[in-house]
Amino acid sequence: MTTAPASATPTAPTVRTADPTSPGCAALLDASHALMRALFNPEENHFLSHEALRAPDIRFFAAGPEAAPLGVAALQIKDGYGEVKSFFVSPEARGMGIGAALVARVEEEAQANGLTLLRLETADKLDAACRLYERHGFVRRGAFGDYPDNGVSVFMEKRLA
Repeated sequence: MTTAPASATPTAPTVRTADPTSPGCAALLDASHALMRALFNPEENHFLSHEALRAPDIRFFAAGPEAAPLGVAALQIKDGYGEVKSFFVSPEARGMGIGAALVARVEEEAQANGLTLLRLETADKLDAACRLYERHGFVRRGAFGDYPDNGVSVFMEKRLA
């Protein structure tokens, strides 16, 4: 009697520093922006342009193959904390660990920059995103920075070790 070989354990997706204006990253950002425009009023959208994500205080990451990334995220270095920005995983890649890998990479970068606190703004209609962040230790908090408390946004933070 033979036994089937053990299935290989899936490896964590590769997450690398990337250019938000590269074709694959830009396509993911465009999809994210289209979703935000479909779900929210213009004044409720706080995403950054592709070019703004190239600013010196922003670290931008992509997960998956370089030619066709499956997810993106950014860390903006602020005074005393880091802000998670432009977090998006393509719908067909959800459930593959892309989001978890991006969260881990953002946290690693924040710690490398001496930050002990991460914050983010998401939205109540993005319940899968809220669940992802909560699974990774983010807790809800009040509005921060220049964000208005508009009844749509969800504000979260995580203390880093």
